[in-house]
Amino acid sequence: MNSKKITLIGLGGVGGYFGFKIAQLIEDNPNYKITFVARNETYEIVKKNGLTLLSSEHTQSVAKPNNIINNFDEIEESDLILICVKEYDLENVCNQIKDKITKNTTVMALMNGADIYERVRHIIKNGTFLPSCVYVASHIKEKGIVEHTGNTGKIIIGKDPVNQETDTKWIIDLFKNSGADITFKQNSFVDIWTKFFFIASFGLVSARYNKSIGQVGEEGFLKQRATQIMEEIQLITTKIKIDLPADIISKTFEKGLSFPYATPTSLQLDVNSKKKNNELELFAGAIINYGKQLGVKTEETIKIYKEINQII
Repeated sequence: MNSKKITLIGLGGVGGYFGFKIAQLIEDNPNYKITFVARNETYEIVKKNGLTLLSSEHTQSVAKPNNIINNFDEIEESDLILICVKEYDLENVCNQIKDKITKNTTVMALMNGADIYERVRHIIKNGTFLPSCVYVASHIKEKGIVEHTGNTGKIIIGKDPVNQETDTKWIIDLFKNSGADITFKQNSFVDIWTKFFFIASFGLVSARYNKSIGQVGEEGFLKQRATQIMEEIQLITTKIKIDLPADIISKTFEKGLSFPYATPTSLQLDVNSKKKNNELELFAGAIINYGKQLGVKTEETIKIYKEINQII
């Protein structure tokens, strides 16, 4: 096979986890080259010591990329670019790499959100973009050190609606051989929206009241507000013809029951520590924007959006 060049942007919980697995897999394989893009102290630490992953999945906890850079201008033409940054950095990253994308480049954004595909495609017109969603329990322990707990990280990807003929087998094989759990579907938007039902509704209500996932699923008033948000999302998915189960709302509450009762959401933690950079726009902003575009009323989401902004 032709040598494949991979660029991974962002070494947080998600990027650090999957980047480590790929770097360790291809360490002595001349058919692949991976470049990490990191900033500031993370760049300095990983350049000197390598990337550390604390996980029961790996006995060797340090992996080194073929290259690490801290400047987007240094990105080489790549076969695969993995964007693993926080939602609020997405547009900035896309604008900085758009001229690096050729017709032969495949891009994946390893983040969760209903509107990620549209936001990326608004900026990056070339290449192939594979819509995806991610499940992984990992976080930054220290700069350059990522800690993973729980199940093996999982990615669900689907075909690019624009470039449906792109060969993705080598990408799927790469992740599988690295030890990641990856599933390819013709249409991944059902999975993306199914996850969004949960992370948006539970995230917004838990953040508004500083209550756990268990409390949102159990306490009457909180459950009612989460239900109303889900009903607004359901109106949106009906409009854009996402074929979700009729009982998606009850299934979403069932998913909440699978978490330990006291589990917080990331938006809850960020909002109640007054972090201005958070997932509020990823969740509420997306629902509100879809509502405006599609003529769908999103009054409950607008209300809770304003209430959370007051807390921040």
